[in-house]
Amino acid sequence: MPVNTYEGMFILDSSKAAVSWDDAVKQVHDILAKHQAEIVASRHWDERRLAYPVNGHRKGTYLLTFFKTDAERLKEIFADIHLSELILREQILKVHPKLIDHLVTQAMTSSPTESEERAREEDMDERPRRRRRDD
Repeated sequence: MPVNTYEGMFILDSSKAAVSWDDAVKQVHDILAKHQAEIVASRHWDERRLAYPVNGHRKGTYLLTFFKTDAERLKEIFADIHLSELILREQILKVHPKLIDHLVTQAMTSSPTESEERAREEDMDERPRRRRRDD
């Protein structure tokens, strides 16, 4: 079976990730390594307020990871991810071979500045709420 490259965006429990970021990353990497996935690149992406509560959590810490594995192993990876108490949500996408180098380089060099992040959060707090028709 051919080996594909995947981009995984994991939303982690912020309270657990804040206690020990390295342990949180290691737990995600261990799940991938358990199924013979090769980690290409991994980085802390952001910490954001979630649009809606996920398992009672209102904030999530995002971990962006690029990894290589067989497509057949994805089902097992998803099963272990869903058993993890650390990972709230995940999205795994197959990366086109021509885009791998560009995406990995871009992901590892770009990050929002602290002032941009603060401005975005303030904007979200001040945004008017839509009223439902039955209000």
